[in-house]
Formats: sequence, C-alpha cells, structure tokens
Amino acid sequence: MIKIENLTKSYLHHKAGRKYVFKDLSFTIPSDTNVAIIGKNGAGKSTLMNLLARVDSPDSGRIITDKSISWPVGLSGGFQGSLSARENVKFIARTQGFRGKALYEKVAFVEEFAEIGDYFDLPTKTYSSGMKGRVAFGLSLAFDFDYYIVDEAMSVGDAHFKKKASQAFKDKVGKANIILVTHGMSQVRTMCDIVIILDEGQAKIYEDIEEGIKVYQNL
Repeated sequence: MIKIENLTKSYLHHKAGRKYVFKDLSFTIPSDTNVAIIGKNGAGKSTLMNLLARVDSPDSGRIITDKSISWPVGLSGGFQGSLSARENVKFIARTQGFRGKALYEKVAFVEEFAEIGDYFDLPTKTYSSGMKGRVAFGLSLAFDFDYYIVDEAMSVGDAHFKKKASQAFKDKVGKANIILVTHGMSQVRTMCDIVIILDEGQAKIYEDIEEGIKVYQNL
C-alpha cells in the first residue's frame, strides 16, 4: 500500500508567482495493484511520479509506504555524460550495494537488454535520446522493486524493442506492481487494475478501468 497524505507541491514562476500543482492531495494506492495515473497535460502526472520516486520533495505532506519504489523507468537524466553506459551502470549498481560477480551480472543484463552495441562503451553524451532511453530502461529492470514507475517508457525504440520492453514488464507483473503514467489507453487496459485520474489538483480512483477511461476522455 502507498498512502499519499495531505500532499502539497508548488513551483515559483517568475511571472505568475507561486503555482500550486497539488494542495492537500490525499489518496491510497491499494496493495498488490497495478495503477494507471492519467489526466490532461498539466494535471500533475509527472510531478506526482517524481514525488513517488523521491526524485522531488513535496512542500508539505507525506508519502507513507513500506514498499520499495523505482525511479521512473527510462529516466536517463541522471547519467554522467562523460562516462560510458557501462561505467554509469557500474556506478549505480554499486550505490545499490552490488559488488563483484553480482555487479557484473547487472552490467551484462543492461548491455544485452539495451542492444546498442559498441556504443555501450562510449560516453553517454554521444548517445541519441533513444539510446539513452534503452539503457535507462534496462537499468531500471536490472533491480528488483515492489513498484516500478513507468512514464511512457515503452515508446522508446523500434517495434522490436517496444515488444521486448512490453514483455519485460508483463514478466515483472506478479512479482511486482507498476504505476503507469501514460496517455496510451491500450496499455492501461492491458496492464492496470485501477485508474487514478488527476484533475484540478485532486485525485479520483476508478476500480472500473473502462469507466475511468471514459471519464478521462470526457475531461
């Protein structure tokens, strides 16, 4: 279970002043549930995703859980551009406590999954956004979490890679749960158990997927 309790998040705009994304937002994600978070552009989906992943911090309020939550799958902004993918993956694996054989198994997994060939040993600043996404996607899957946050990550790459990415997540379901932040309703239908719609700073939960999608499409 993940409990969001009185969450407030705002940003200071140089012209408009302080803009609140959420004010006292509260809801609960049930245990063992695959969740879709949807809403119009600007509804706060990415902000909520970053708060859940601890990439960002709220102004006030709490996120209460005893579950491990991934960083957003496919997030490549944390790569050190002067280092290769191999070196970046090694560094991150070490921060997760892996050493020796276990560390090299993680590196080998990401290298095989990313399918970028010799580029894996070149500086990541030379990569296209798609190549970075492939490495970041593999990196996220290399570690075990209770919840994986997915933000349009399966749009990375060609048809072969998209199919591979989709299958990888289907393999995770049952061992872990996903929090899917998306505009793709087909993914919501095939991967999620409930829908959370963000609208005007509030969240509403729909246990009926089709009802949630219909409400979202009529916003």
